[in-house]
Amino acid sequence: MKLLFWLSFSLIFLAYAAYPIWLYFMARFWPRPVLRARILPRVTILIAVHNEEKYLRAKLNNLAKLDYPADHIESIVVSDGSTDKTNDILAAWKNANLRTVILPNPCGKATALNHGVVEAKGEIVVFTDARQWIDSGALKNLVSNFADPTVGCVSGELNIGTDASSAFAEGVGIYWQLEKKIRYCECLAGSMVGATGAFYAVRRNLLRPIPPETILDDVYVPFQVVRQGQRVVFDHTALAWDNLKPGPRQEFRRKVRTLIGNYQLLRLAPWLLTRSNPIRFQFVCHKLLRLLVPFALLGLLISTLWLRKDIYQLALVLQLVFYSLAALNIFRARIGMVSRLSDISLTFIVLNTAAAVAFLYFITGRKAVWAR
Repeated sequence: MKLLFWLSFSLIFLAYAAYPIWLYFMARFWPRPVLRARILPRVTILIAVHNEEKYLRAKLNNLAKLDYPADHIESIVVSDGSTDKTNDILAAWKNANLRTVILPNPCGKATALNHGVVEAKGEIVVFTDARQWIDSGALKNLVSNFADPTVGCVSGELNIGTDASSAFAEGVGIYWQLEKKIRYCECLAGSMVGATGAFYAVRRNLLRPIPPETILDDVYVPFQVVRQGQRVVFDHTALAWDNLKPGPRQEFRRKVRTLIGNYQLLRLAPWLLTRSNPIRFQFVCHKLLRLLVPFALLGLLISTLWLRKDIYQLALVLQLVFYSLAALNIFRARIGMVSRLSDISLTFIVLNTAAAVAFLYFITGRKAVWAR
């Protein structure tokens, strides 16, 4: 049981403490800065949509107002078997820089993106989604990173406007802020692990077909860039916004889908665990270890319940306090500073429960092609 305790503790510590600390020192003392410059390459903005009538008009208006020369930009919207008014909106939209691809039957987001890439004429392809809106100067900031010849993919920064009345949403906001700091440090250390799906760009000549069943295009595509010897970097001035108001159920479903996608990557791209992956260590620490944390948490609890003495007794008490904080959130008990800790505790538990469920879904073959 002592071995189980220390193995579980070490895995959790490595995933959530040792790896961020290592990244900080790499970024602080051995940084690889990006050489940015004001350049204006031809750009294709690509959006794959499925039944997005709720957001599509606002998104098209947003793209039309971007601060970028009109003769250097085009937008391609691929409608993947939409059955609402999405196709009608696209047909009625009057903009010479907009092209549409209508797929009569749903094929999945990855296939829709592949169709769009084939049609793209820009030197840089920018991927974005329908719901989020992009800051007017964000596109110029994003492409300025491609002045560095070592850069093949650039991720923008997504800001989430959470619901102030939701305690859980506050916890998600804290988690997302920490995640962005990790991504920024990964960029300075060499390359990010993945990109922000709401807003990222890739050199068109580096793009390869995405397997049809791919869930996480914003991780698969950047890794293909890294495999070709180019960097994936992060630009915190290339801003996108999302008025997301996640409750525990919505965030749980989103996280399950994302984590299934991480498991899927191991099947689609087994080379990620070989020397062919220049950022194999970052991939293991950032993505894979987090998949194992739920089982480490269980191992930690079982071992301390069994041992119950000395340091193991203290560890048990700390775990019970941590889980009790989450219970306070569930029962909507708000007690000053304790409430902030309660938000973090509940978010951590929800996300790790989602990781365990994702494992079960993956081994049983459950799939999700389109999900919000």
